[in-house]
Amino acid sequence: MKATITHNNKTFTADLSKPLDISIPLTNTDANPIAWYLEKPVIEPVRSGDWIGKVSAGNSSTNFNNIFFNPHGHGTHTECVGHITKDFYSINESLKTFFFLAEVISLQPEVFGDDLVITKEMIAQRIPEQAPEALIIRTLPNRQEKLSKKYSNTNPAYLQEAAAIFLRESGIRHLLIDLPSVDREHDEGKLLAHKAFWNVKDVNVLNPDARLDCTITELIFVPDDIADDVYLLNIQMASFENDASPSKPVLYAVKSV
Repeated sequence: MKATITHNNKTFTADLSKPLDISIPLTNTDANPIAWYLEKPVIEPVRSGDWIGKVSAGNSSTNFNNIFFNPHGHGTHTECVGHITKDFYSINESLKTFFFLAEVISLQPEVFGDDLVITKEMIAQRIPEQAPEALIIRTLPNRQEKLSKKYSNTNPAYLQEAAAIFLRESGIRHLLIDLPSVDREHDEGKLLAHKAFWNVKDVNVLNPDARLDCTITELIFVPDDIADDVYLLNIQMASFENDASPSKPVLYAVKSV
């Protein structure tokens, strides 16, 4: 099946039978990545008296699991401005279209004091003047340990505020990154990159020009065999009325028409 997308007067086609999944599966094992000081997710059968919702347990005709997890800390997730505002905003209401032209770029965070940061200058050198709707950042080195890394209290790399402002001013509406947050792990609640990207000036009273339909997707993983290039991006997610939802971003290689 072929799809056609037009951006900045350029037309591309994509083969939808060849998806490139850049999400991290959620499991209840020690292989699951974890951030924000959580324990691993819980996936277990419902129990009611002697009945166990598990076919292999012998007294159930179905597998019937409860799942306890946190979208921000347990895997790939897509979040909206409601992540940082006093008033409630839902990702299910914020994200209404799901296909976008996207650029994948690989960046090596640089040392800044005790931190590793992604700067405005690094991004500006890599994206075209007419930026696509979505930007996917793969940080280097791109080790497989990202699939199961325990991020709590490790001070992961993050975006400087100026970088997030540049993304907003460039017209990037959907940012995807393989880090647990676009902001510093311990930042005294400033959330400078989140606020800059969504153009939030006051979390208590949202300004009219805040970017309610823009999203940030964190904890992705872009395998090395996906080259830096332009792709068709499909952001798939569950219909949670919440500030964030677990998600499955999928890429498709494109060809110019």
